[in-house]
Amino acid sequence: MPRDYKQEYKTYHSKPAAKKKRAAANRARKKLGLKKGDPRDAGHIKRNGGEGKGNIRPQSVKSNRSHGGRIGSKAGKAAGGRKSRR
Repeated sequence: MPRDYKQEYKTYHSKPAAKKKRAAANRARKKLGLKKGDPRDAGHIKRNGGEGKGNIRPQSVKSNRSHGGRIGSKAGKAAGGRKSRR
């Protein structure tokens, strides 16, 4: 079954929350000077550091979307690649 983009737009992309999220991502890209077609994302340095220029950096799409929300050099490095439970 092919993907129905019209239905997807109606159910998700046209909603106010989705528009705000997309606008925030576009603002972050603009602050970093990333142009359309640039293969990098605007990634956060600190999780709760805000949207300012001091907390975003250009990052490859693969590394930015692979950490599952965990940010930092040691995130997910313990015990088989997952955070260990104590």
